[in-house]
Amino acid sequence: MTLIDKIKTISKNQEPVYLITGKNDYWENEVMKQIKKIIPEEEQTMNFATFDMEETPLSVAINDALSIPFFGEKRLVLIKNAYFLSGSHSKRKIKHNIEELEQYLDNPSIETVLIILAPYDKLDGRKKIVKKLKSKSSMITLNDFSEHETIDFVRNQVKMQGYQINSDAMNEFYARTLGDLSKMMNELQKIFIYCKDSKEITVEVIDKLVSKSLDQNVFALVDYIVTGKTTQAIHFYHQLLEQKQEPIQINAILESHFRLLLQVKILMQHSYSQNMMTTTLKIHPYRVKLAMQSTQRFSLNYLKDAYLHLVQIECKLKSSTDNPELLFEMFAIELGQKKNSY
Repeated sequence: MTLIDKIKTISKNQEPVYLITGKNDYWENEVMKQIKKIIPEEEQTMNFATFDMEETPLSVAINDALSIPFFGEKRLVLIKNAYFLSGSHSKRKIKHNIEELEQYLDNPSIETVLIILAPYDKLDGRKKIVKKLKSKSSMITLNDFSEHETIDFVRNQVKMQGYQINSDAMNEFYARTLGDLSKMMNELQKIFIYCKDSKEITVEVIDKLVSKSLDQNVFALVDYIVTGKTTQAIHFYHQLLEQKQEPIQINAILESHFRLLLQVKILMQHSYSQNMMTTTLKIHPYRVKLAMQSTQRFSLNYLKDAYLHLVQIECKLKSSTDNPELLFEMFAIELGQKKNSY
């Protein structure tokens, strides 16, 4: 069963307990739509309650789940931010009686649908409550949606609206949104309006309507630097400054990119897979994929030198009056010269 099918079953099958894990804004919204279908709108005021575990004790939610519906057939109890299922900690000292949830799972109310939201990449599988929830609930993991599935889903949405998008345009669309499904779906709305006559979505359309973030522009800058295109790198850097981007912010993102390349290089040497890196580094799989492709061209020492140089530039930008443009130009030139020395 696909993730889409699992989400649709929430409002149809109405299992007594659901555990929703992972973080994905688009699918979270879809889950909430299905949740609200469980209870008729006119009954939701009395039979739909939400409890945030960072603000409310778990026992309050469990007591509500044990209550009978008020002039209705079903009661819906939504538990948000169940951080006690992961390794996370709340800033607020809320005392939770986990045993009450364990007891409830042994004998859940047939008149209540209990939904537990744990928006974390990974749960602590060593905990007794996590093991019990996995065996006693219907579990949906929002992170179980690969790059291929995301592209297929968006392509189907485009087709359903009577439009066409070629492979090059889809790849560029995915790259510019970094595979963020929520952002892709939002961007599609203006793309549909722009292409309402032709019904054709091309690379030119994506280039015109879907803007690059500073992070993506800096990624292009990184590519110029590491491929030895020093002149283009310096020219592009000046373009970013003309767009009113702050030198210290550009350097911070550059530093972040090279840190990622360095981390991925090290993990690749330890035989980590792409999925393992995604989990370890807690970033989007697409960023890991791009980093893996880039790092194959460079030695560990080259990436380490680049990263440490950017750290030094950061210190100078914060503590001296050195010219930011000159600092970057020297960095690009030195790195270009070092490229062939490793």
